[in-house]
Amino acid sequence: MNSKDVREKYLKFFENRGHKIIPSASLVPENDPTTLFTGSGMQPLITYLLGEKHPMGTKLTDSQKCFRSMDIDEVGDNRHTTFFEMLGNWSLGEYFKAEQLPWFFEFLTKIVGLDPNRLYITVFAGEKSLDIPKDDESIEIWKKLFKESGVDYKDVYIGSEADGYEKGMQGARIFAYDAEKNWWSRSGVPANMPAGEPGGPDSEVFYDFGLPHDPKFGKECHLNCECGRFMEIGNSVFMEYIKNADGSFSKLPQRNVDFGGGLERITAASNGDPDVFNIDTLSQIIAGIEAVLGDNASDASYGDALYTKSYRIVADHLRAATFVMADGVVPSSNERGYVVRRLLRRAILHIDKLGKGDGVLEAGIVNVIDAYKDSYPDLNEKRENILKEALIEEERFRKTLVMGMKEFEKINKELDGLNVHQISGAQASTLSSTYGFPIDIIIELAKERNKNVDLDGFKKEQEKHKEVSKAGIEQKFKGGLADTKEETVKLHTAHHLLLAALQQVLGSNIKQRGSNITSERLRIDFSHPQKVTTEELKKVEDIVNKKIKEHLSMTRREMPREEAERIGAEMEFGVKYGDIVSVYFLEDNKGNIFSKEFCGGPHVANTNELGYFKILKEEAVSAGIRRIKATLE
Repeated sequence: MNSKDVREKYLKFFENRGHKIIPSASLVPENDPTTLFTGSGMQPLITYLLGEKHPMGTKLTDSQKCFRSMDIDEVGDNRHTTFFEMLGNWSLGEYFKAEQLPWFFEFLTKIVGLDPNRLYITVFAGEKSLDIPKDDESIEIWKKLFKESGVDYKDVYIGSEADGYEKGMQGARIFAYDAEKNWWSRSGVPANMPAGEPGGPDSEVFYDFGLPHDPKFGKECHLNCECGRFMEIGNSVFMEYIKNADGSFSKLPQRNVDFGGGLERITAASNGDPDVFNIDTLSQIIAGIEAVLGDNASDASYGDALYTKSYRIVADHLRAATFVMADGVVPSSNERGYVVRRLLRRAILHIDKLGKGDGVLEAGIVNVIDAYKDSYPDLNEKRENILKEALIEEERFRKTLVMGMKEFEKINKELDGLNVHQISGAQASTLSSTYGFPIDIIIELAKERNKNVDLDGFKKEQEKHKEVSKAGIEQKFKGGLADTKEETVKLHTAHHLLLAALQQVLGSNIKQRGSNITSERLRIDFSHPQKVTTEELKKVEDIVNKKIKEHLSMTRREMPREEAERIGAEMEFGVKYGDIVSVYFLEDNKGNIFSKEFCGGPHVANTNELGYFKILKEEAVSAGIRRIKATLE
């Protein structure tokens, strides 16, 4: 079956049993400060699980988009993804275990067609210290279902995951695990739940692909083993408890069912293939990447073990980034935007491992949209903007990637020569501040070369860097500043806006030829062969004020001088710069750059601090050089 078939059949199955189909919520949660992204099917429905009335009734079903950033480092095997769809059905005080477990069993065996002999079950073993009992009711229901299907149904107690590797399968079908594995709340096990948080025991269904156990994962195989034999495909949470302020638990006013089943995993099980990247949607994305790689694809195909992990990471990360961007998040240095940036940059690094990288990112995203546009039309509607933002981020990252990788390999070679297996804090800081490598990417690159990173040293270097920058603000700079008063600093920032606006109105040939900035006004001298007209000055003034209102952020990046020159950063005429230079970027929260200049600072952090920009005077200085004086009101 393909994923669209599974999704449609699941929703129809529960619709026929009195459920209303509700649309997927956004990946950006509404009114939920506990998390950056929607990471489970229950998250958008939490208020209804606590007792609020849902407008669609008490029996609901959906396929919810989910994203879990904590799984980024797990991507690369045949089952972990950051983005996934969670099939869900909900009982808000209606049915409970006696209906839920038989329904899901029927869906898997009768609708999807899975062999019941390949299904295995986990249940909650209880938490005596909190007076929460073992889930004997679910055990008895599962025994009855398996017995009716002619399948053995022995149940055993396991305990912890570690216990599972010692006890093994024991010829059983149903396994009782402790709260670490078979209790569900947004905050994890009962001890970690805050007061007022709902939770409850769960019962998971695993599919047995029949693969031999790999002892490198543990002595014995068990359902939660990572060897690949078993894959969890669905989890029925029986949401009936709420944590009290004193740490005890009480029953909720209503007993709820919160079911979540991995669409991709159920589809993989229906095909008898443990690799979720072989299902229709993900394989289409991978095929599109291989097609763009062209002749190189024969040497770097998904089937080649050397490249399989990179294909999986690229396909997963581009799918996740596409869906998150469709819900309004763009790559940036802040919170959700940083996660998108991290996804795209990791994808780019692995694209380059596959061969020629040009066009692969774009092709991957196009294939994501095409694979899902029938089920999620908004992806196609936002295609242009998604591609634009992703390609801007790719361009931004590639500007420093080549030189950054050269520097990384240089460091790696030096360490190999010294037989040292740790990248120092100072080396990691250089890669981060000078070449724009996020620390998690540095860690990943180091791991691939059997090295680690001195994270404590890295943090100290970053703090030291901040102190140096702070001290620099207290000094006078060569860029024409009379002092470092607040108004002077504001006008210095406006000076950057003014130069970029002059170039936009008068042409890119405009170059700064001198400046002087006091707390009352700024002055810029620039190359231009004739008087600037009143109309042109008005356009310049309007552009600066427009950019002030757009709340552009001022970002400082250190980089090699050659790199700064290559990206077209403005430099002051006649000044000699060192090998590593400081470049200040004025950019919006989507990463669109308005101005980039060699500069020592200081500046305000955001243009919203500037006020109203006004040009006071335009005049000639000498042949071919004009002067503008301006202020902030």
